Amino acid sequence: MTETAGNPSGVDAQLAGATLTIDLDALQANYRTIAKTLGSGTIAGAVVKADAYGLGIGPAGRALWNAGAREFFVAHPSEGVALRGHLPEARIHILNGAHAGAEDAFREHRLIPALNCLGDVERWRAYSTKIGEALPAVLHVDTGMCRLGLDRTEFKRVAADPSLLDGVNIETVMSHLASADDAASPQSAEQLAYFREIRKALPLGRASFANSSGVFLGPDYRFDLARPGVALYGVNPTPHTTNPMAQVIRLQAKILQVRNVDSPETVGYGASHQVVEPSRIATLPVGYADGYLRSLSSRAKAYIGDNEVPIVGRVSMDLITVDVTAVPEALCRPGMTVDLIGQHHTVDDLAAEAGTIGYEILTSLGRRYHRVYTGGAE
Repeated sequence: MTETAGNPSGVDAQLAGATLTIDLDALQANYRTIAKTLGSGTIAGAVVKADAYGLGIGPAGRALWNAGAREFFVAHPSEGVALRGHLPEARIHILNGAHAGAEDAFREHRLIPALNCLGDVERWRAYSTKIGEALPAVLHVDTGMCRLGLDRTEFKRVAADPSLLDGVNIETVMSHLASADDAASPQSAEQLAYFREIRKALPLGRASFANSSGVFLGPDYRFDLARPGVALYGVNPTPHTTNPMAQVIRLQAKILQVRNVDSPETVGYGASHQVVEPSRIATLPVGYADGYLRSLSSRAKAYIGDNEVPIVGRVSMDLITVDVTAVPEALCRPGMTVDLIGQHHTVDDLAAEAGTIGYEILTSLGRRYHRVYTGGAE
């Protein structure tokens, strides 16, 4: 199917400079791979925050539901409301918690907040008392991230006086791994030991600990409910070894122009690429306004079929240039396409060239692309 998720104005294929294809079958395959890895004792949730990591919360959410996901996680309440419109029966958790004054919206849209401090607990209890219903919540205890979650002082207070949680329907106790993608880091084991202490003191509801990389740290990290995110979208959760995930996206840019150049000419802003011999340069209508990061200047590569072509010169707002000297002219004429992300060049490859991570590449994908969704049925 063809759809313009996350882009209400839509971008026609003939008017766009590039096409972003999102393979929902691959997304579903990744969910099933994670579910199989977890085994029958652990529920595989699905994190779809940030517009499903840039790929469209509606199409991605529906595809994941069709693949068997029932527990979804987003960051903001607004994302939860949007997801509810696509998934009427899903359990939707809000990781950033119930914002003060938003309690009625949480109740109306059946959103489950993560309570990230004792102030959150008290406010949620007061609201539940007001309406005469103990609404569900997740209790988040920090084990080493030092962002959200009860800190050690607050946890000690709750452990010493569990009545602080009276009147609150704690369905799940969660924490979040900080270094799970680094198999050699001792921090994950330290966090696990602390989380076990937490569960011993607070044996409430379910336990949720593993993120994408945590799923692959082994059975000790999985508990009752896992929260895979970026791995669903094809980013490698095990950077130390082969990616077990299928690639979900392909980004193809049109060739606008091919120009013959020779020394002493230069290419792009700042004359950053010096031509040293007769060459052919193709210009593509993608730039940092489309999420093709400026740090990729003269560092990234792309592909025309099986032919690798380097990005030369600076990435500008709307354009990049690639050296196609080694590619047969019949394969690189105006109107033909170049794979910026594809079979030969993954999201992780582009991220490494940009000096960043796959998360940033995905969530930076621009709104000027023509978006095509394939697959995703039950």
